[in-house]
Amino acid sequence: MNKDIKFEEAIAELERTVKALEDGNTPLDRALELYEQGIALIRLCNEKLEGAEQKINMLVNKGGDMVEEPFGDK
Repeated sequence: MNKDIKFEEAIAELERTVKALEDGNTPLDRALELYEQGIALIRLCNEKLEGAEQKINMLVNKGGDMVEEPFGDK
């Protein structure tokens, strides 16, 4: 799996993978390959989301000072 793939590209590939699995005509061996690929894409997307969340945490600005604050807390 190419870790340099953009989040949006990974999501699009995941959607194609799911669609191929759902069509019901995929041979078992290919379905297993697609399933493994889907799991890898999910993990990659989660890593990218966690990285984005960390960046957001570091960019929260309080009174002119950069303060790390958990995403979503007010």
